[in-house]
Amino acid sequence: MAGPASAASTRWQRARARIDAYERLLRLDRPIGTALLLWPTLSALWLATEGAPSWLLVVVFFTGTVLMRSAGCAVNDWADRGFDAHVERTAARPVATGEVAPWEALLLAAVLAFCAFLLVLSTNRVAVLWSFPAVLIALVYPFLKRFFALPQAFLGIAFSFGIPMAYAAAQGDVPPFAWALTGINLFWVVAYDTEYAMVDRDDDLGIGIRTSAITFGRFDVAAVALCYALYVAGMVWVGIERAMGPIYFAAVAVAGAIAVHHLQLIRGRERMACFRAFLHNHWLGLVIFAGIALDYAIRLSAWPRR
Repeated sequence: MAGPASAASTRWQRARARIDAYERLLRLDRPIGTALLLWPTLSALWLATEGAPSWLLVVVFFTGTVLMRSAGCAVNDWADRGFDAHVERTAARPVATGEVAPWEALLLAAVLAFCAFLLVLSTNRVAVLWSFPAVLIALVYPFLKRFFALPQAFLGIAFSFGIPMAYAAAQGDVPPFAWALTGINLFWVVAYDTEYAMVDRDDDLGIGIRTSAITFGRFDVAAVALCYALYVAGMVWVGIERAMGPIYFAAVAVAGAIAVHHLQLIRGRERMACFRAFLHNHWLGLVIFAGIALDYAIRLSAWPRR
């Protein structure tokens, strides 16, 4: 007969298993998605404030990015619960395996989105108003894969929406430049998410999911190359438009070199090579943000402020 110590150990093991399942549901064990959301958002915040955002806004957007990415993952797994078990890369996701009930995923998503909304309330009315379409876009994306040939384009909107949000919070307005920056970032998102989709192409064909990798077909690598080229060219335009210095343009050049490396990885269309290229986009986004922050810091002595 099990004693109190044994029963307590069993309860603790179950609690750990539950926490682990929630961690995997919210992708806290895989921060790449958060990074891909965070770098363009912080880049926009630095551009909107000419390198001197308040620490409050930095904390709000950092924390909000983590919360909304996790909420989006929970909604995505709920929406894909009938598909994930049939895809090699997603078969072990906690909703697909039954470790987390569908209603739990939705509840967690709602709680996290509400917490993110509370953070937005600390900014201004314009940012609060823009937060509603941001949430709507995040909710709609998982369902587009059923019928839309390029769901990565819509994901580009979702993963770029931190840009107008940052401008709204910093300036109380979303100027045309912010929307141009959003459109430029969209090309980067389509590039790296097509690399991601190339990993699952065979599985997605079997279950009827639509992705850019399937739509582009044998032109997938060329499409990724074009998207990278448009993104890098767009960031050059950003530097010219905002009269950035040599540090920024050096960072854009490094980002371009990183994109070329990704194209070398995916040209053979091997699953793991495509996945490595996708993961490596973290460095591309970081380089761009670092170039912006360092350029303002060194050229204008602009730093985050209270």
